[in-house]
Amino acid sequence: MSSLPPVEPVPAASVAGFDHECDVLVVGFGCAGAAAAYEAAAAGADVLVLERAGGPGGSSAVSGGELYLGGGTAVQKACGFEDTPDDMFAYLMAALGPHADEEKLRLYCDGSVEHFEWFRERGLTFNESLYDAPSWMPPTQDGLMWLGENAWPYNTIARPAPRGHRPATESFGGWMIMEKLVAAATEAGAVAHADTQATNLVIGDDGRVAGVVARRYGAPLTYRARRAVILTTGGFVDSEELLRQHAPVLLGHGKVSDGLDDGSGIRMAAAAGAATRRMSVVEIALTALPAMLTRGMLVNGLGQRFVNEDVYPGLFSVAAVLHQPGPYWAILDEEGYEDIPKRDLWGVRPRFVAETLTELEESLGMPPGALESTVGVYNRHAERGEDPYFHKDAKWLRPLRPPYAAIDPRRGFGAGDRESSGTGVAGFTLGGLHTTVDGAVLDQSGRPIPGLYAAGRASSGIHGDGYISGTSLGDGTFFGRRAGRAAAGRPLPGGTLVTEG
Repeated sequence: MSSLPPVEPVPAASVAGFDHECDVLVVGFGCAGAAAAYEAAAAGADVLVLERAGGPGGSSAVSGGELYLGGGTAVQKACGFEDTPDDMFAYLMAALGPHADEEKLRLYCDGSVEHFEWFRERGLTFNESLYDAPSWMPPTQDGLMWLGENAWPYNTIARPAPRGHRPATESFGGWMIMEKLVAAATEAGAVAHADTQATNLVIGDDGRVAGVVARRYGAPLTYRARRAVILTTGGFVDSEELLRQHAPVLLGHGKVSDGLDDGSGIRMAAAAGAATRRMSVVEIALTALPAMLTRGMLVNGLGQRFVNEDVYPGLFSVAAVLHQPGPYWAILDEEGYEDIPKRDLWGVRPRFVAETLTELEESLGMPPGALESTVGVYNRHAERGEDPYFHKDAKWLRPLRPPYAAIDPRRGFGAGDRESSGTGVAGFTLGGLHTTVDGAVLDQSGRPIPGLYAAGRASSGIHGDGYISGTSLGDGTFFGRRAGRAAAGRPLPGGTLVTEG
């Protein structure tokens, strides 16, 4: 028996009177909800936003703040890089694949420069400088970073250009993005009701979504939406039951969220007949430092390399967790460790240090000779500046010499010498409601459900089986904007307005 709360839709005829009415009702005030609310209000609609937490922000506010944008933005040009929508599209089709959503992705890439300017018009600033080092998150205020575009095989598929755009703040920047977007939505006229959790959709006799039932401090409330409801409630990584049903690979691992991504919006819509898409697809982050891996290697529990370590870290994380036997280890020598700038060490220290690979193998519980063989092959080719197995960039290649060190990702970042009971893996879900490019939620027959839209991680966006940082904030806001305008009856170019099923 399910432990999840019931989410069956409520007939509009059973609602004696609505407590609140609006044109467009947005459920969730993260990045997608803020973008949708702004565009709907700017288009002239009367907009209410429901947020179950005490204030806006959601998982977007606690995110790293990267925005994956390209095609020739002002920051790219100022840093000396040429880029085109076609190159951006080619890279993302490969990196977000297989099975990336080609229609949504093409629209996203073609509209990327305009979307960048939209952020600047909302008050975000981006410094015109590049953080030119491998990292999960730059500790600087540089406005541009690489996200694997210059690593094999992607540099053979499209002309490399850095597309990770970061607002002008150090490290985590999601809070700044949300600060600007919430202010923009509020100034445009959207009104937020915090501490208010939507629990059920309200459906009219004609099958149209007419509003929601909600609860605030335990008391029931009803909201009528004269035009549409937009669900921007996030994914479902915080629901153990939904993970067991759809994405069990994340069970037992850490969660990248604000703690409220429980799939409630997805479930409400599914109960009203909505189709879901790619519910098993997830983002995975292994807490291994790119600055270490590029200077050494990433190996599996058998002491074998399996990826070029200069690739985007989310991709080496997926390659490890989904396809390799653990535990995983970063193998480095003293010269490589000493070469890492202190700001890029993130408090990470080796767990084991040894003068010989035989000693290190024994400490790590690897088969005798396994790591010695791996390092021997690596060194032989590195002497010639080659990596024929995995094609790591020659600038990172050099033979590893004793003493050697092994870094354990299970300890996490900033742990120092402390032991950790975690797995060193965290993630979130990417699957969700099946939507059109304008956010209209589709039913099991592929027809739009009248009056219902979705965006952000409550929907299935541009992703296939891969993930690149910045594509959640990027596509959440991009398609949130489209949903807001379509719900208000004034769609943005490039999509098809759907008003009736």
